[in-house]
Amino acid sequence: MQNEVAGASAAPAGRVSRSARLGALIRVNWLFSIALAGGAIVRLVAVLGYPGALWFQGDTYVYIGAALRLQPNKSKTTGYSLYLKALEPFHSFTLVTITQHLMGLAMAVMLYALLRRARVRGWIATLATVPILFNGFEIQLEHMVMADLLFEFCMFAAATLLLWSRRPSWRNVLIAGLITGYACTIWSGGLLLPVIFVLFVLWRRMGWRPLAAIVAGCAIPLVAYATWFHAVWGNFAMTNSEGFYLYGRTSSFSDCTKFTPPAGLSYLCVTTPLDKRTPPGALVWHLKQVHEVPGGPVSIEGNKDLRKFALAAMEGQPLSYAHAVVKGVVLSVDWKRYDYPSYGTVYDYYFHTKPIWVPPDHTWIKGGTATQDIRSYGHQGIGRTVKPFDQLMSGYQRVFYLYGPLFGVILFLGLGSLVRVYRRAGHLRLGRWRDGPSKMPFVCALVLLIFPIMVADFDYRYVLPVVPFACLAAGLAFSSPSSRPEPSEDPSPEGAAAEVPGHTEAGVTTSQPS
Repeated sequence: MQNEVAGASAAPAGRVSRSARLGALIRVNWLFSIALAGGAIVRLVAVLGYPGALWFQGDTYVYIGAALRLQPNKSKTTGYSLYLKALEPFHSFTLVTITQHLMGLAMAVMLYALLRRARVRGWIATLATVPILFNGFEIQLEHMVMADLLFEFCMFAAATLLLWSRRPSWRNVLIAGLITGYACTIWSGGLLLPVIFVLFVLWRRMGWRPLAAIVAGCAIPLVAYATWFHAVWGNFAMTNSEGFYLYGRTSSFSDCTKFTPPAGLSYLCVTTPLDKRTPPGALVWHLKQVHEVPGGPVSIEGNKDLRKFALAAMEGQPLSYAHAVVKGVVLSVDWKRYDYPSYGTVYDYYFHTKPIWVPPDHTWIKGGTATQDIRSYGHQGIGRTVKPFDQLMSGYQRVFYLYGPLFGVILFLGLGSLVRVYRRAGHLRLGRWRDGPSKMPFVCALVLLIFPIMVADFDYRYVLPVVPFACLAAGLAFSSPSSRPEPSEDPSPEGAAAEVPGHTEAGVTTSQPS
């Protein structure tokens, strides 16, 4: 009886202790706690103002239809539909958006924790999270039934696992690899990030087990998805649309008088004058040449022909191709937000005070129309807005967002994460290159920004997954050098004993200047 009483009294004490630790954590990080609470409040206003979710015409209906009738899609990867499928039993788009808003807040927490672990001052680390916590377009993306937010969260979570310690266990690396591979089934614009993560593991000389874990982890979801695609559509691939998007990319500059089209593909030459062509992201859907491809643009043969023509255009007009890519990068840092690639596309990126447009009675995934699928999945009314919360969010987004020049400044500051700047004898000097963990976020940011522009077109929505990596790189530029020695590279007990007692080295810490 005495032991039972002791156990009963100990439990509340344990809970008090955990509560005290949480309180102490909040007090120590009070500035970030305030920012995090502010970001949560803005998201709550969005949830109250827009019950259910926002739609992106076309893509949203594909994802919902593929969730209700699980299948890969020829034109886009549908890993996001697996996530929607997991939440389907709740029949609530509100739940979908709430979980995505929580992902946005979680990315801010991961970013702040990584920077503090890298000895970045608290106010700087908090400032780095502002483009995630208070960016109106980030919050709007979180409220859409679209794949981009889940991709953004998965990739940044995988990077956090790799960066958290200098020598992560092979199990943690495996988990990071699995998350990365799954993220690539959500959005194919991140297909180069697994390569970056593998190179990072090699750079850090983590050993053969972590290397095998990251390779296997990335490969398993990708191979599984491609196998599934093969079972349904007959070819081992992720989609049948890369040729379609590459052709769209070249449609902004291709001129068949300046290169020789592949044999039998001259009918794909775009005859519209260059100065009258709309942006690729809008033009490619309406070009009659695309609809003349034998078998259709996302058939095996059609995809092959479009890809072959696009590659010939890129090879024949390399300067024009480079100019198109640079133009896309410039748009990402321009002060003005244009109706690019079209007014209809950009319209879907805003909160509006009018009820959301009801989708057309059109079948996107065989077995049901868009309207039927939305009602079947959500069991909710379509397109509701609630005043005054919708007015608050609509006004908020048009003022509080990541302006292009500020995004450019963040990218520029990220360069500081590559080379250490330190003071000696009263002068600023450049030290040696920073270690791999400081480079990786900046490289990820650049790849995520440029690769989609290279293979498809610029889109304001594609910039948002770049932001967490860019902010991490910018924050790392202000990391304080460690006054302690690096952990031993020797994994043996003797090597571990040689480390400084009680010292845990973060994966994102930097080495001493030479």
